[in-house]
Formats: sequence, C-alpha cells, structure tokens
Amino acid sequence: MISASRLRSSIQNINRASANSVKAFLSRKRLSSTKDLGTSAANSLQNEARSDMKSWIPLTNLELQRITTQSLIHEVAEQQRELAAKVVPWFLKNMPASYFRRIPENIRSQHVKAIAAIHDLMHSDLSLKIETKSNDGSHTITYIASQTKSGILYTQIQGLTCPLNCELSSVQVFSSLDGELALNIFTFQTLNAGKKIATADDMSVVKAYLNDLKAGKFVGQPEAPIYDDSIYSDDAMDFFRQRIRPDYAANCDPRRFLLMRKMYEQVRNNDAAMVQCELISPQSADALAAGGAQNAWITIASANVIPEVLLRLCSAIISSRQLHINRANLDSIDNPESSSPELNGNVTMLRLLVSANKEGIDLNPEGEFMSILRRDLKRAKWLDNETTDLGLHKFPSLGLDRAEVITALCSMIHGPLYKQNSQAYASIKSIIQLINSNPKIIGMAEEIASLFLQRFNPAGSISDEVFAAKYKELYEKIQVLHFDAAEVALTKMLEVVQSVLRTNFFSEDRYALSMRVKPTIMVSNPAAVMPFGVFFIHGRHFNAFHCRFRDIARGGLRIVTPQNSDQFALESSRQFDEAYSLSYAQQLKNKDIPEGGAKGVILVNTPSIEVNKRFFAMRKAVKGFADSMLDLIVKDSITNLVDLYGKEELIYLGPDEQIIPSDIDWITQRAGERGYPIPAAFMSSKKDAGFNHKEFGVTSEGIVVYLDVALRQALHINPKTDNFTIKLTGGPDGDVAGNLIRILFRDYRDTCKVVGIADGFGVAEDPNGLDPDELLRLVAESLPISSYSKDKLSATGVAMSANSDEGAIRRNSMHFRVKSDAFIPAGGRPNTINSDNWHLFLDENKKPSSPLIVEGANIFITADARTKLFENGKVAIVKDSSANKCGVITSSCEVAASMLLSKEEFMSIKQELVQDVLHNLRNLARLEGELLFREYKNYPGQLPQFSERISFAIAKVTDAITDALADVQPEDALFKELLPLIRDNLPKKLADVAGDRISERFPVQYQRNAIASNLASMIVYKEGIHLVESQPDKRIAERAFLYYRADKAIQSVVATFQSNNDVNGTDESSKQAAVIVDVLKRGGARTLLNIF
Repeated sequence: MISASRLRSSIQNINRASANSVKAFLSRKRLSSTKDLGTSAANSLQNEARSDMKSWIPLTNLELQRITTQSLIHEVAEQQRELAAKVVPWFLKNMPASYFRRIPENIRSQHVKAIAAIHDLMHSDLSLKIETKSNDGSHTITYIASQTKSGILYTQIQGLTCPLNCELSSVQVFSSLDGELALNIFTFQTLNAGKKIATADDMSVVKAYLNDLKAGKFVGQPEAPIYDDSIYSDDAMDFFRQRIRPDYAANCDPRRFLLMRKMYEQVRNNDAAMVQCELISPQSADALAAGGAQNAWITIASANVIPEVLLRLCSAIISSRQLHINRANLDSIDNPESSSPELNGNVTMLRLLVSANKEGIDLNPEGEFMSILRRDLKRAKWLDNETTDLGLHKFPSLGLDRAEVITALCSMIHGPLYKQNSQAYASIKSIIQLINSNPKIIGMAEEIASLFLQRFNPAGSISDEVFAAKYKELYEKIQVLHFDAAEVALTKMLEVVQSVLRTNFFSEDRYALSMRVKPTIMVSNPAAVMPFGVFFIHGRHFNAFHCRFRDIARGGLRIVTPQNSDQFALESSRQFDEAYSLSYAQQLKNKDIPEGGAKGVILVNTPSIEVNKRFFAMRKAVKGFADSMLDLIVKDSITNLVDLYGKEELIYLGPDEQIIPSDIDWITQRAGERGYPIPAAFMSSKKDAGFNHKEFGVTSEGIVVYLDVALRQALHINPKTDNFTIKLTGGPDGDVAGNLIRILFRDYRDTCKVVGIADGFGVAEDPNGLDPDELLRLVAESLPISSYSKDKLSATGVAMSANSDEGAIRRNSMHFRVKSDAFIPAGGRPNTINSDNWHLFLDENKKPSSPLIVEGANIFITADARTKLFENGKVAIVKDSSANKCGVITSSCEVAASMLLSKEEFMSIKQELVQDVLHNLRNLARLEGELLFREYKNYPGQLPQFSERISFAIAKVTDAITDALADVQPEDALFKELLPLIRDNLPKKLADVAGDRISERFPVQYQRNAIASNLASMIVYKEGIHLVESQPDKRIAERAFLYYRADKAIQSVVATFQSNNDVNGTDESSKQAAVIVDVLKRGGARTLLNIF
C-alpha cells in the first residue's frame, strides 16, 4: 500500500534523479574527452571549450539544474494533461451514480487527482490511503485500490485503526463499473462530539415517497413497505430525523430509508440484530453498476455494537462465502433510550450490495444459502474471534455452527484438562490449536460438533438410541488415535456433549451459546460435594460458569478481567473451581434463607481487546451471560428447545465484583421482556425497588457484628470501651471495605484504629492509626487508598501507590506484615492466603500479625491455610460463610419484596423496609456469632470447622424438611400449619403490608424452601449443632415438625406466665420469674419433646 505522502515523495525523487542523470551524463562526456591527457592539456582544452560555448548553453550546475527542472515540469504537465483527458471521462463514466449523489464535489476532485496519480499503475494491485482531519475533529480515511477483487474490503478493515477517542460513524464503499477501481471511505467521529442533525429539507424526498405510500400509490408492489403509523407518522419520523445525519436523510433511497426506519425500531430497545436480504433486478441501476450479475442488497440493523467490529465481522463472513461487496454504506444512529451513564446507545445500519464470485451461488433470499448467511450475519457481533478464525479462515468447510461448538467445548474443558496436564493444555488457545493441528483430529472434532447439533436440533433431533450408537462409534475412533493429548481432549469434548441437558444453540435470537450440563462433567472427584446444576456460556470475548447447590438458589455474578494472556490462561484454568468454591461458600452462608448457594463467574478475555474497548466488552459479556441463561430457564424459550432435563428452574442473581448499576437495570428489564416469572427477583441490589448493598452497607453491617462478638469472646476486648486495631484489604471505594470503615467509625470511633489498608491501587499504613476523617472522605468520594493524603500520616506512617515497585511490594504484603488485633479481608482475589504463603502471617516466634481474622471476602484464605494458621499461630478465624452472610440475606429479602410488592408499593415504604432489614441482619449475625463461639468454647475444634458444622446442621434440617414437603400441597393441613414461619421471618413492614399475599405470590416450591430454611435455622440457633447432628436422617423432618409445635406450646406457656408474673422487677420474686422464662425459652421445647 502506498500512502499519499509516500507518493509525493516518490515523484520528487524521480525529479531529482532525472536532473542528476542529466548532469552525470554531461560530466561523463566531458571526462571522456579529456581522458589520458595531462592536467595542463586538459585544462587548456576545457578553457578552449568554454570559450566556444554559446549563450544558451548552461555554464554552471545551477543553470543546468534550472533548465532540467523546467524541462521536466513541462513534460510532467503535458503528461498530466493527457492523463486528465483520459481519467476524467473514465471517472465520470465508471463511478456509480450513488457515488456522485453521496460525495461532495470538493472531495470528488481530490479523488480524481489521486486516481490520476496511480492511473498508469492500475494493473499493479496498488492501494492508496489518504487520511484527512476536519475542523470538527472527525477523521476520514479513504482507500483507493486499483483492483476490486473479493475480500479487499475485509483486508482494508483488518488494517483499519480507529483514531484515539473516536468511533466509526459512517462507511461508504464504491466500485467502478468496469471493476478497475475500489474507493472506500471510512469516517470517524470524535466521541461525544455534537453531530449534525438532519433537517426537514433533508427529508423532503423521503417525505414525498411516504405521502405516496399513504395514498396507496404503491399498492401491488411487494417491495414497497407497508405503512405503519407507529413508525411512519409525522411524529415518529421526526423522532427518527433528530437522530440521523443530513447526508443519510438526503441521499438514501426513500424506500430503503423506510425499511431501515422499521428495522431501527425493531432493534433499538434491545441488543438484537435484524438482517434483510433483497434480490435486485439485473436491469436495475444497482445491478448494472455491479456488473449486471446476480446481486442482492443485504441490510443489517444491529443495536449497541462497535460499528467497526460489526463491519469487520460481516465482511469476513460475506467474503468467506465467495461473495463480493460492490457497495457498502454504514451509518451509526443514536439511540439515547438504550444509553447508560457509561455508554451511549446506538444502532448501526450496514447496507451491502453483494454479488457472487462464482457460478452456482443462489442469492434468492428464500434459498438455503441466503438463509444461512442471514442467520450468521445476525449473530456476527456475538461470535468470538476464535470461532470466526476457525470457521471462516482455517477450516471454512466447518462453517460457523460447528466452529462455535468446537471453540465452546474447548473453552469449557480447559479447567479439567489443565488439572491432568498443565503443559499440554496450558490455555484455551493451546487446546484449539491441538484440535486443528491435523486433518484427522479436526475431522473428529467436526464429528463431535455434528453429533451435538443432531442431538439438539428441534427440527429433527436424533433418538437416544441413535445418539448412543453414534457416541460409541466416535468414542472408539478416538481411542485409536495414538496421540494422547488429542485423545484425552476429544474424549472430554464427546463426554460434554453427552452431559448437555439443554442448549440454546438453535434459538434464533440468542446472544451467546449456553448449555445446562450435568455437574459430574465438571466435578469428577466422587468425594466432592456435587452441585445441583451447572450452566456454561460461551460468547464473544468471554466464557462463563454458573454453579448452584440447590434447585432454587441465589448468588452473586462477578466479572474477572485478566491483564495479560498468561493471567487469562491461568484464570481460565481455575474459572469453574472459582465458581464452585464461591457457590459452595454461598451454600454455607445461605443457611438462613430459602435459596441455596450459587455463583456466576464471567471471564473476559481482556488481553485480546483494545484497552479503550474493554469496558464495552465487559458490559456485552454481562448481557450475553444473562440473556443466554434466560434462554434455558424461561418457559416460552424452553418449549422451542430439545429439553433433556424436563424441569422448570428458577435462578436468582446478585451483583458481585465489577457488576455496575446499569448491568443490574438491564438484567432486570431483560428478564421482564423475556417473560421470566418474577423479573424483579432475577437480579437483586436494584437502585430503586431494591436494597443496594453498597448504599446500605448490608454485608459490612453483619461483619461488624461478628467482629464485635469475636473481639469479646476471642480477645476479651470490649470494643465499646477498650482500644483495638484493625487492618483490612479492600479500598475505601469498595462496597464491603468502604462501608466497613464507615460503620467502624460510626460505632467505635473512640476505640478503633485502622492501622493498614491495601487495595488494587495502593497501600496506607500507620501504627498510630490512619486518620478517620480522611478515610471517611475517601469513602464519601469513592476514592481508592492511593488517594490518601500523606499529610494526614504520623511520622511513622506511609501511603504509596501500587504503581511503584516499593508500593506494589508493600501493597501485596500489608496483610502479612502489619500488626493489629484483627484483620478483615474485605476485598481481594480468592486464595490470597494459601498453603504456599500462610507462614508469612506469623513471625519467627510463630506469633501472628493479627490473632483474629474475620473474613469479609469470600475464600480469601484457603481451607488448608486456615488450619495451618490455627495449628501454628492459634489464629481465631471467623469463616466467610458466617462473617459475610448478611449480603445474601438482604438479597433474599429483596427477592421476597419483589414478589409481594409492586414497585410503587416498595418505594412508598422503602425507608422502613431498610431499617427492618438491617435489624434482621444484625439479629441473625449475632445469633450465629454467639452460637459459633459457644460451640468453640465448649467443644474441641477450630472456629472455621464450627462455622461449617452450623451450616451443615441447618442444611441437613432444611433438606430433610424440603424433601418431606415435596408432595405436600398448599391446601394440606401440614402446609397451612407451617405457613406462618414464612411471615414470621419477613421484615416487619413487609409482613404487615403484604404478608397475606404469600400464598398467592410465592411459587409453591419457594414456599416449601422458605418454611424449611426458617424452621431449620430456628432449631439450630436455639439448640446448637449437636442436637441435629445426633438425629437419624430419616427422623429429622418428623422431629422438626414436632419441635415447631412444642416451641409454639412453650411460647404460649411463657406468654401466660409473663402475664401473671412480673419478670422485669428488681425484687427476688421477679428475678426468679425472669430465670424461669429464660429457661423455658432456652430449653423448653427440647425438654417437652424429651430429646436430649
């Protein structure tokens, strides 16, 4: 490719070379005439020659250069005139009419000059790139290529670099009628720059056509749009006009304009895409401009996509199908309704005039070829680069369908394979490379993908018997490969296909590829606790797992964004383990609520994405995950799938790391659009009709209660009166850490000193305590610890950014080094303290830097590290499943409120609800905290073990009751008897307002789960773990029901006793009456049942 500047330089070099050649020639002639003569003779001859020169002969080099330059200028000017005489008529004849309609005269003049400059090299596969920048900040890149061969547009797009802080706003692609020249124009608009808006005059042609349409002038013409007042009325058209550019309105064919107006309306309220194909008449101007061959217009409307990405993917797909793009127009149209505070909404309109490069390709829109092409273009923006690379470039015979299945399977099995051989299966890319390393292996992978498609094609799924036979045949072929690494990988891929229970592959409007699989495919250890269900989602730039341990479960959704390819490979190898570990921890902490534990982990391949596009990719990954999950759990969607599971599923999500408010809003809205039974319950922590965790500090409220109990019980510190020190990980701008700082200084300002904080941006340490007001300022302004003002430090304090080597070292070691009474991990990656580094928490005398740890962050410390810290340093650790459980309790309250209240009702009582929720949280945290230390004090063992045993005990009773109620219906006596348990455990205001709606609004299975969890936690918190652990499994549910009745009887006795006796007085009789009430409450029900 030759740039304009290089071309100018080349011409200048030619001029200089010509002049130098003339001088060199004359010089050589002079030297040859004096050769072999002596110096004196030579000088004499030269003087004689000089005296004989005429006046028109140049006497000096300067005169020679001037004359030569004039001669060359004259020659070049003559050539340019001759060239212009050829090029201009050719240009006017061969450039299509749409070019002259769309391109201003001053730009056309520039193009003519550039074409003239390369005209003599038109058959040399030459490409000229011209870059210009306008006063408004927009950039235009024009490619002029001397050939219009297939794929040239795609090649240009591949090399296209978006200018900094700009976005592609329009593309115009033209080919000369004789096929000799391609002229492609890419315009980039400055981000957030004001755009010119079309005027009513710009819309005049469209308006005239629309009036004719309304008047019925085009009746009987099938290509004419059908009038629809909702999108073609004056108001609706004016609404659209205010979002488009003048040239788009003025130059677009009015019929196509109205068709695109309709497509815009169809996609603008979601992230969908629409594709329309239209075969054009061979005698039409468009067809003649494209060479008279069979041609078709393909129009794509795609919402909220990066325009250059859509253009790149669509051109790649079209080129791979042996189609040539003769013309193209791309316009990015604003869509404020789909904007978020972080990203502007848009709809990209891409129109492509295509023709076939070879015979036999049928462009009929109803034919199979175009149907497949239309489907692939519709999904283009959701396809991962590995999929398009495999299915379009490396092995086009695969097609995108099988390529997507193969890349999804390779991504899913990375974790299990990595555990078997970390070198052979170091990354997803290495597995894909292994699979396509030779034709035999990729051939088997293709057969596996085909088997997957045959099994789940709703148009004609193969039977279980046929599947089993094909599975056996494939399995046997794989086993004789004699290539161990490939054999293991292919076998695992085949096993995954067998494990799939549902997939959305054939859902027409899917965002990503999702699968509901049997958990055993990911958890091969028979000793491990098996999850209830596992989902896997594979999309553009991301993979995701969702793991849950109960049928009805809830848990957070987080995004993981590695900084480099090595870290991405490592995170991918342990992605499912992270989802499993976090969901299992969630299962333990969800003991007080109806929902079991779950977790979703989205891993974004950030190293493969340009830095300025990573945030956008994260938001798209969240949408791809959520919508693809809905494909597999919404009833209307499931009915159109091959369903090997056969049961309804309810999933409840919550926000976790890197999930932002706009994600929450979108997920909730999308659940409603898709028909999820209770869309407001699908995602918790909503800003309005929800309890935002960060706003109300719900997780941190519970952590502080556990800290209070632990300080008193483990360290014998009364935090209200005794000074104590804290260090924590997680920044002041974070949910848990920021609220923890706020609550600590709210409740213990006179006694608490925070001596160390480390987050992703830096570290601050001060043995005299970090300044409370400065920390609260950072919390209020949502700033990281690197923003801590150094003038607030004492003489021995330090505050550093992690950007420096010393700052990074201090940040990464703060939790080990800094001494404090308690350490609260309130942020950080899983397994930060592990079997390899736990000893750093102890000094040379095995004294811990903090004798107490309250785990505010999930799985910050591994199980073996906890054991080592207790055994070697006697560290008291309050496990995460206890310490940070209040966040999930809050989310469960939000789910209940979403089912019982309208949004308006919720908002009218929200403040009272918040206070009731916080009251319940603190109460449940204190109940478990006191039981935890009571068991720890009275029986041998470690605190984390007792934390787990409490969870196991509650789960044991919950599961037993749930199973016992499986066939009990709401109208049955037992169900009615237990139903008050649900109301009694709701926040008071919610129970008062909507407690009578429970039977009507709660799904029956949710009611069963709520009854079970409420009764189970009541029994364990009152009686302890040993009563439950000693019960035979078959008798647990029966005895739980008896306990409930006995407890109600004791409550009645206590109420009667209190009405007849003063239990609040100071006299001896009142004190004895109070003791009797306490004894009855503590052990009355158990004694009444005669269970010891």
